[in-house]
Amino acid sequence: MKLRILYHGNCFDGVSSAAIFTKFYKSKINPQAEVAYTPTMHRAGNAFDKEQFDGDENAIVDFKYCADDRLTWWFDHHQSAFLSEEDEQHFLNDKSGKKFLDTTSKSCAEFIARIAEEKFDWKDESLNELIEWAHIIDGALYEDAAQCVELKSSALKLMQVIEGEKDPTFVEKIIRDLTEKSLDEVLESEEIQAKLKPILEQHWNTVELIREKSSYLKGVVSFDLTENKIDGYNKFIPYYFYPQTTYNVALTQSTLRTKISVGSNPWSPRPRLHNIAEICEKYGGGGHAVVGAVSLAPDELELGKKYMQEIIETLQFETD
Repeated sequence: MKLRILYHGNCFDGVSSAAIFTKFYKSKINPQAEVAYTPTMHRAGNAFDKEQFDGDENAIVDFKYCADDRLTWWFDHHQSAFLSEEDEQHFLNDKSGKKFLDTTSKSCAEFIARIAEEKFDWKDESLNELIEWAHIIDGALYEDAAQCVELKSSALKLMQVIEGEKDPTFVEKIIRDLTEKSLDEVLESEEIQAKLKPILEQHWNTVELIREKSSYLKGVVSFDLTENKIDGYNKFIPYYFYPQTTYNVALTQSTLRTKISVGSNPWSPRPRLHNIAEICEKYGGGGHAVVGAVSLAPDELELGKKYMQEIIETLQFETD
């Protein structure tokens, strides 16, 4: 029997969710299941390739809903959980008792663990540390910007590996390891350490690049990394340099997409006045009230720049 899990790719919460659901499923539903994994990324247009649902059972964790009858399990916590009203209605009509949404949950990992305990009477204490860190990382519940930029904990170092890794089979190994080992044990492996050294070097190079590229005006710090061929970065770096900012808007480009990332500073001296998910939805994106993104086609750079400027102007305060 094969279980296919589609998870939010290059995301600590997505990887943690996949690990927690795997352990739950094999402990409570089918111990003999063969589990396969597929990372799923936000992109322009449809988020799914239908041939991905090739399991006897198929699950999506920490990602948008798909109105496909082959989808057996679904867990998400994003406000922008549906690509269309038809998808949302498909979910609402589902009577399986295996599809769940809670937009108030800070992390999908925590949500899956809670549902597993409440609905299926399953709990695994060995996952507590992973759940706690997924909650901190995805909920941006850090002590300060320095904690998540200086990367002193095992979880935050592993987060950097997950976010930067291009080989899905390597991330799959991390998922499987997280079902059996602690975060310290996973990080200490030779394979992770070999990946980590250049990633940390690139991280600090990116920190310096964002410092150089950033500009701040009326509560918004913004920067464009498309010329530098950087398609991802630690989203708290802007707040490390601009603690006075309320929002951050950034433009990146990869072979898969042109991306506008929009975030809010958890430690901002001024309150957040906008729902970022709703702003991103206007441009075909989505996310949470506090963080979101818009994904365009790779060759839509000029459109990305236009949307970026419009979003900046929407978020700016009247004065500094």
